[in-house]
Amino acid sequence: MPDSMERREFLRLGGRTALGVALGATGGSALLAACGTSTPTAPTAPNNGVSTARPRRGGSLVMGVEAEEQGFDPRTARFDSTGILYARTVYDPLTIIAADGSIQPYLAEAVTPNADFSEWTIRARHDVVFHDDTTFDAQALYANLTADKAGLLSGLALATMEKVSIVDAFTVKVTMKQPWVPFDVYLAGGIGGQFAWMVSPQALAKGDLTSHPVGTGPFVFEEWVPGSHFTSTANPHYWRPGLPYLAEMTYKPIPNDTSRIDSLLSGAIDIMHTDIPDTITALRSHPAYGFIDDAGKVVGEVDMDYVMLNTGKEPFNHLSARQALAYGIDYDRYLRLFAGGVANASNGPFDEGTPFYGATGYPTYDPAKARAALARYRQETGKDLTFTLGTTSTPFNSSRAQLFQSMWDAIGVSVNIAQFAQNQFINNQITGDFQASLWRQGAATDPDMNYVFWSPTTSGPEGGFATNFARETDPRIETALQTGRTNGSPAARATAYQTVARVFAEDLPYLWLDRDVWAIGARPGIENFNNPSTPTGGKGFGMISGIIWPTEIWISS
Repeated sequence: MPDSMERREFLRLGGRTALGVALGATGGSALLAACGTSTPTAPTAPNNGVSTARPRRGGSLVMGVEAEEQGFDPRTARFDSTGILYARTVYDPLTIIAADGSIQPYLAEAVTPNADFSEWTIRARHDVVFHDDTTFDAQALYANLTADKAGLLSGLALATMEKVSIVDAFTVKVTMKQPWVPFDVYLAGGIGGQFAWMVSPQALAKGDLTSHPVGTGPFVFEEWVPGSHFTSTANPHYWRPGLPYLAEMTYKPIPNDTSRIDSLLSGAIDIMHTDIPDTITALRSHPAYGFIDDAGKVVGEVDMDYVMLNTGKEPFNHLSARQALAYGIDYDRYLRLFAGGVANASNGPFDEGTPFYGATGYPTYDPAKARAALARYRQETGKDLTFTLGTTSTPFNSSRAQLFQSMWDAIGVSVNIAQFAQNQFINNQITGDFQASLWRQGAATDPDMNYVFWSPTTSGPEGGFATNFARETDPRIETALQTGRTNGSPAARATAYQTVARVFAEDLPYLWLDRDVWAIGARPGIENFNNPSTPTGGKGFGMISGIIWPTEIWISS
């Protein structure tokens, strides 16, 4: 009975969430009763986060998020999924991704390239003020872009920018060192686009943005207690008339997914994001709760789960060691245990449905080839293959790490597991203080936003600062990335990124696992959490990788 065996193994590894087990066995009522709440009355139609009803003003919303950010300064903060949620609350980006995937002006009134994309003109929207009453104009654009250029993290993303020139009171010209085709995509403020978020020049000068952000956004900073909550209140002078609808927005970091879903069911939070398949499956099947996921929505590159290998030091500076691990992963077994029917296997950084996806030749499970690669490693080094696999301190990731440990043990590889708090874990990758890590990354609305993570120019030795965490230095990658950055032809760009994926499949700095699907769950009465709009009234693109817009959410009950 293979299904029963797999379930027993999964439970032994501790991978199922309490919610998944409870809803699978009881339909949810027992768990809801245990949380001290009654089962809500199911709405007549599932709440998919899009409402055409007349919004109700006021109310406080609490959102449970997977991790804490290290601050609000776009020059130094990491701005992962949680960080971008924070940013969208107190800041505004210069552009927005529309529902059709196009880039539309947002805080900027217009963003226009010259013929070869080597110059971009940005015109500021008039009559916009920051939370400290400073005017948003050309001076503010200049102050932000030049400060970001000098920033530790934001400066890496802006390495292609040569200078910013003020054209008139509301217009600047950005001159590049070379053509930069998707520059306007960065200005939408996705992962990798930290310099999109406009902050008050006065706040920049004070230098306290890490703990006291001042933007033009829909909410004004109220309080941040790291690890506990971040609270903001409605901006009474927001430049978008009638918005926001909420009076107060609070985020609560709850790293443990089971605790987060329990908080939603008990009423301690109103809405949450998750990328844990069991939780997603349970929320999908519960009609009383609002639910969306991004399983069928593709813009650029989705989040991917993978094992990242440090190719800059032992043992994974040897291709044979990387090959042994790649051939030693039983992907069907992994998907049965950890994808929960939610995610599909991946063979590279891009998912089907984008022009960047193509055949890669990525290795499939083959224990014989794994052992042969392991023999080559022993011949090259005179050593057995042993290493430490790092992960964050969550039950889901701990269970995944144990599964890989058992798989690789079966082919003769010795694996130690080390768990870290998320901030320390990320710092380990930046400084190269790791051998292998369970990693999740992507959500790049254009593949060029991975440049700082994939380019050989951003690699470095252990102990130094590097955003090419895997220390992959194949020159073919840089050639393809430059084509993707500078060539305006969609076909040429697609071919370039398909090349990147094929080189990754040969070099194996990343052992691809599955697409990381994200979902939002909301208690009854939370409306319009997946229905952003552009300033001209068009539809914006909804949730990407657990990131939503708080601006147009409202509470009906």
